[in-house]
Amino acid sequence: MDVFNKIKSTLTSTVSEIAAALPGNPLLREYDIGDQVASAGPDYLWKIYEGTKKSTKAAVSIFVLEKRQVDQYPRGSRELILEAVRKGVIQLTKLRHPRILTVEHAVEESRDSLVFCTEPVFASLGNVLGNKQNIAEIPTPLRSFHLHDVEIKYGILQISEGLSFLHSSAKMLHGNLCPESIIINKQGVWKLAGFDFCLHNVNQTGEAKFTCRDWDTTLASAAQPNCKYLAPEIILEKRCDFCSDLFSLGALLYSIYYSGKPLIECTHTDVYRVMSRSVDKLRNLSSYELDKVPKEVVEHERMLIHPDSSIRPDADQMEKLPYFEDIGVVTLQYLDNILQRDNLQKSQFFKGLAQVLPKLPKRVIIQRILPSLCAEFANSDMLPFVLPNVLAIAEDCDEKEFRTLVFPALLPIFKVQSPIQVLLIFLQKMDLLLKKTSKEMAQAHLLPMICNALAAPSIQVQELCLSIIPTFARLLDMPSMKNSIIPKIKKLIWEGGTVSVRINGLVCTGKLLPMLDKWFIYDQIFPILFHIKSREPGILMALLGVFQTTYSHKKLGITKDILATKVIPYLLPMTVENNLNLQQFTTFITVIKEMLQRVENDQKSKLEQLSQMKVDESTEAFNKLTRNEQQTNMSNGTKTELASNGSFLKSQNTEMTRQHLTLEEKQRLAKTKEQEYRMKQQGELKPIQSYKQQNTISNTKPKDLTSTLKKNNRSMINSSKTNNVMSSASTMNNMSMGSARSTSMNKTSMYSAPMIPQQPSSDRPSYMSNSLSQPGLSSYGGSMAPIMPQSSSVIGNSGLPIQSWNTGSSSGNFGNGMGQKSSLDNLLSMPSHAQSQPMQNMQSHIRPQYGIQRPVSHMQPAMGFPAPVQQNAFDIDNPFATPSPLAQGSISQPSGANLSKQDLLDFLG
Repeated sequence: MDVFNKIKSTLTSTVSEIAAALPGNPLLREYDIGDQVASAGPDYLWKIYEGTKKSTKAAVSIFVLEKRQVDQYPRGSRELILEAVRKGVIQLTKLRHPRILTVEHAVEESRDSLVFCTEPVFASLGNVLGNKQNIAEIPTPLRSFHLHDVEIKYGILQISEGLSFLHSSAKMLHGNLCPESIIINKQGVWKLAGFDFCLHNVNQTGEAKFTCRDWDTTLASAAQPNCKYLAPEIILEKRCDFCSDLFSLGALLYSIYYSGKPLIECTHTDVYRVMSRSVDKLRNLSSYELDKVPKEVVEHERMLIHPDSSIRPDADQMEKLPYFEDIGVVTLQYLDNILQRDNLQKSQFFKGLAQVLPKLPKRVIIQRILPSLCAEFANSDMLPFVLPNVLAIAEDCDEKEFRTLVFPALLPIFKVQSPIQVLLIFLQKMDLLLKKTSKEMAQAHLLPMICNALAAPSIQVQELCLSIIPTFARLLDMPSMKNSIIPKIKKLIWEGGTVSVRINGLVCTGKLLPMLDKWFIYDQIFPILFHIKSREPGILMALLGVFQTTYSHKKLGITKDILATKVIPYLLPMTVENNLNLQQFTTFITVIKEMLQRVENDQKSKLEQLSQMKVDESTEAFNKLTRNEQQTNMSNGTKTELASNGSFLKSQNTEMTRQHLTLEEKQRLAKTKEQEYRMKQQGELKPIQSYKQQNTISNTKPKDLTSTLKKNNRSMINSSKTNNVMSSASTMNNMSMGSARSTSMNKTSMYSAPMIPQQPSSDRPSYMSNSLSQPGLSSYGGSMAPIMPQSSSVIGNSGLPIQSWNTGSSSGNFGNGMGQKSSLDNLLSMPSHAQSQPMQNMQSHIRPQYGIQRPVSHMQPAMGFPAPVQQNAFDIDNPFATPSPLAQGSISQPSGANLSKQDLLDFLG
C-alpha cells in the first residue's frame, strides 16, 4: 500500500505542478499530460512528459518550458534564452526527415510557458549518459539504461545521416550538436533536435557560408551553444562551416564511449583559455587517450576532432566508414529503408533475419526490429516470411511483453486464410502461443483459428492441426470442445480426403477421450466409429486404439453391456481381415480377450450378488417369521413368564434410555414399568373364604338321616338282585353331556370325579362302548365303578369349600328301570320330615343357578348319590362356557321352598 500511495501522491503533485505551470495553455485542451520521462534542450530547460491525444488516444510526448525557470539567469540573458528556444522549435517544426524529431503539434506559448508536442520520446542522449538535470523523479527505465554497442554505432550513423540531410539538402548548420540536442524516441531511434543556435547559408549562389556570432562570456550558458562540443574555430577564429558540425560529432562520439565525459572540459566563462590549450593537444592525441573508443574507428575519431577542419571527413563520408559495417547496424539500416525494397529483396532479407536475431540485444529487437516487422503485416505476400521472425522474437519475450507488443499485432493475422502458409506457421508455433497467452485469449482468438484450420483445403494443414489439438484442448472449456472442435474432427474422420487424415482424426480423438465425459463418448463418439466401413490397417488399429483407451481408462471405461452388445461384435470381424499382419492380429486378439474377460467377471459378479440377495431375502423372511412367532409367544405368556423376564425388561429399558426415545416410546416404557411394579406388589393370589357363611352353617344342626338312608338302600339292593345302577345325580350328568364332564375332569385335579353308570353293552350309548378306562373310574366285574375319594373337599368356582363324603362300599346292581323306580318309591314312601332333611342337605351342596351360593351342609349324602361337583350354569369366571344345568349337578330352586315329588322325578330323570 505504501508503494501505491507514493505513486498516487507523485501523480497528484505532478499534475498540480503542471496545472500551476501551464494555466490556460491551449495545447492542453487537445492532449492529456502524464508523467515526466526526460529533459532536453539548453541546460535541459525542456521537461518532457508522456501524453495522449484526446481525439485519437495516440501516444505523444509533450515538451514544456516553464518561463519561471528562466528567472534564474541574468536579466539580460532571459529574453535571449526564450528567443533561442522559440527559434529552435519553429525550425524543428519546419524540418521533416526520418533522422529529425517529428513535431506533432507546433509550439503554443502562454504567459507562463512554452509547450509543443512530438512523437513519443524515451529520453535525450544526455539523460542516457547520466545527466538527469531538471527531472523531478527519474523514471525506472532510465535508471538502469545502458547503451549497447550496436545502438551506439547505429546512433552515430543516424546522426550522420541527419547531418548529411542538413548540410546537403537544407544547407544549414546545426551549430549545437551535443547530448541534450539528440533525442531517442520510443523505438530507440536517435534523432536531431535543439535547433536553437542553427545557422543558415548566407551565400545563395556558390559555396555555403555562415555568419558566426562572437562568444560572449557575460551571457548565460543557456543563451549560447554548449562550448564543450563546439569546434575550436568557432571560438578562436569566429568562423564555421559544415565541418564544424563534424567536430561536434567526434566530440559526441568520445563522450559516449567515456560515459558522458566531454572532450574539452570548460565553462562559458573560461572557454577561450581552455580552448587555446586544447588545440595543440587535439593535434597529437595518443592511442592511450582514446583507449575506450573502438579500434576500427580510432583513426577516424582523430580526424573528426582535429583542429584543422579540412582534415575532417564530411557527413557523406562518415556514412561509409567500416565502423558502420557491423551486421547489426546493417540489419537496422536495412529495416529503416525497407519501404524502398521490392518483395523479392524483402523475402531474401526476412529469410536471413532469423540467423541475425540471436546476435542482437533484446531491447534492440523489441524497439527496432519488431515494429518494422509488424509494419510489414500489411503486405499479405510477405506474411509467410515475416511471421516466423515475429514468432521467433516472441519466444524471448515475457508474457507482459508478448501480450502488449506482439499479440496485438498478431490478432489480424489470426483471421488470414490466404496464403495457407500462415495457418501452417501458426499451427507449428501453437505451443508458443498457448504458453504466452491466457485461457481467455486462447478461447477468443486461437480457437477460431483452429476451427478454420480444420476446414482448410490443405491436407498438410489438417494433419498438423489434428496433431496439435490435444495440447491445445487443455485450455478449452467443455462446451467449446463439444461444440467447436469435436464436430469438425468427426467430419474429417467420416469425410477425410485421405487415409492419413482419417487416421490422424482417430488418433486425435483417442487423445481427447480423457478430457471428455463417458456419456458424451457413448452418444457422440462411438456411433461415428461403428459406421466406419474402411478396412485399411491404419484405420483398424486407430479404431482399436480408441476403444482400448476408453476401455482401460479409469474415469471412462466401457460397461459390460456395451462391450458385449456393440464393441466386441464390431471388433471381432476385424480380426479376420487379410490386411492385418501378425503383430496387428495379435494386438486385436489380446484386446478382445481382455474385453471378454471383463464381461465374464462382471456378469459372474452380478449373478453371484443376485444369488446372494435371494438367499439373504429367504433368510430374512424366515427370521422375520421366527421373530413374529416369538413375539406372539411372548404376548401370550403368563404372569410367571413376565416376572421371569423382569431382568430382561430392565436391561432393555436401560439400553433404550441410552438411545434417543420418542415420546410414544417413553410412554410405553412408563406403562411397562408401572405394570411390573404392580405385579411385584400384588403377590400370590389366595382363595377367599366366607367365614361368615361358615359360622352360620356351623350353628345350624340339621337332622342326620344317614343311617336311615343306608338302611333303605341296603334293603333295596338285596330285594332287587339286579345290576348296579348309577345314582340319580350321576345319571343326570351322563345324560346332559359326556364331553363337558370329561373337560371338567381334565381341567383341574381338585374336582371330584363324576360317577358314570355301567350299563349293559346293548343299552350303552355309542360314545360309552369303548373299553378304555377313564380317570376316576375302576373296572369292577366288567363294568365301570366310580372311585370316590376318602373325604375330600372340593373348591367351587365361587371359592367356597364344598364338603364331600365317603360312601363306604357302594354295592348292589340296579336294573335298567325297575331298581331305579323301586328306590324312588322307597324314598318317596318316607315321611315328609324325613324327605325334607336329605333334600335340604343335598341343596346345600348344589350351587344355585346364576351364581347364587347356597349354604353347605356337613352331613353325608344318602347312599347312591354321588358327591356333587360345584359348577355354575352360566360360569361367571368363564362367561363363554356352554350352559349345562345338569352337567355338574347344579339345579335351580327358589329360596325357602321344599322339593316336591315331581321335582325329584324331574331331578332323577
